[in-house]
Amino acid sequence: MSSDAPRAPYADPAAGAAVKAADRAHVFHSWSAQGLIDPLAVAGAEGAYFWDYEGNRYLDFTSGLVFTNIGYQHPTVVAAIQEQAGRLATFAPAFAVEARSEAARLIAERTPGDLDKIFFTNGGAEAVENAVRMARLHTGRQKVLSAYRSYHGATATAINLTGDPRRWASDTGSAGVVRFWAPFLYRSPFHARTGSEECARALQHLEDTLAFEGPATVAAVVLETIPGTAGIMTPPSGYLAGVREICDRYGIVFVLDEVMAGFGRTGKWFAADHEGVVPDLMTFAKGVNSGYVPLGGVAISAEIAATFETRPYPGGLTYSGHPLACAAAVATIKVMEEEKIVEGAAHLGEHVLGPGLRELAERHPSVGEVRGLGAFWALELVRDRETREPLVPYNATGEANAPMAAFGAACRQNGIWPFINMNRTHVVPACNITAAEAKEGLAALDAALSVADEHTV
Repeated sequence: MSSDAPRAPYADPAAGAAVKAADRAHVFHSWSAQGLIDPLAVAGAEGAYFWDYEGNRYLDFTSGLVFTNIGYQHPTVVAAIQEQAGRLATFAPAFAVEARSEAARLIAERTPGDLDKIFFTNGGAEAVENAVRMARLHTGRQKVLSAYRSYHGATATAINLTGDPRRWASDTGSAGVVRFWAPFLYRSPFHARTGSEECARALQHLEDTLAFEGPATVAAVVLETIPGTAGIMTPPSGYLAGVREICDRYGIVFVLDEVMAGFGRTGKWFAADHEGVVPDLMTFAKGVNSGYVPLGGVAISAEIAATFETRPYPGGLTYSGHPLACAAAVATIKVMEEEKIVEGAAHLGEHVLGPGLRELAERHPSVGEVRGLGAFWALELVRDRETREPLVPYNATGEANAPMAAFGAACRQNGIWPFINMNRTHVVPACNITAAEAKEGLAALDAALSVADEHTV
């Protein structure tokens, strides 16, 4: 991609007003009180930027919803979608189709261990649904363990597995889900002082939870390899390997959710590669084709795949392995290889984002902690560094959330579009953002943090 930032085209406020009017009249938005939102009308996007009909351009520090890992409108992927549409726009999932077969092959080449069979879905939530179904059928057990401070999707099983407040309205309390605390040293539920203490105590807590639930009743442990929306808490060294050992000991399926962390986001193809851990099932979506056409999936181990060798798997989707989505995945993976985007994300984290964010933390009392790697970072914003009191209360809304709302408005006024969740802002741009673009974003973040500083004690 050119280092020259794309310019917003001429403004067309009338066109924007028409788009906005149709949206407000007919589009029902997710996670929203419909009468309280004011969605921006987007006119276009390219690379790490998007712009509105007023001619305002924003550096996207959210990369969509953490999925445009190669940026918007990459010409190679756009051309591949166009070519596939002209050749075979769609076909039923029961057939062998070139784009589908090639996408599965390329994904399987990059997944760790023997995760060589790929079940395609339309997105991450469906991937989690099917991974849990596979685990339950494989083990003959029903219970599933998942962590607080997690997000796994909004479908029935996935939302029950989720640990954040978006679960509350849909939690049946009867989905066979048991939650536990995963490690998070900054807000340790185990009163740990070091990473090694946090690791050991978190593993013991998981062992204790299993002991009281009955290991023989548990089908799976489901974890985000690095929790995304919940806060980008990289687990301490040894934790994932410890969970792997516990699962092996009790015959429990280990599921890693790499929907957000996968496909280069952390500076490795998959976040599990940082620890050399191989799960039994791995879910993916988002970065697999940079979100250009909806696609997700489950990478399946040889042992679990064998369960369904002569026994039908009771699940499927009309658009499983859709040719347009798979063609986009093939092109995206090839672009990532040719342009060394995974390596670039690692360099970005080590030499630009990491040092830049830590430098901001030194000057802004509202920053309690900086954590992350690759193109996957979070700033924990606090009122008081000593007590670590969050800048806003947990799940704050309305006036209680005013400090974070003011921070977000300052970001947008300074030309970046922030990813904000509770008392955190995440820095999750395209993995191939240039160093100059990243520094532009850090400068805008610097100015916005001064607004957050006004709410510290």
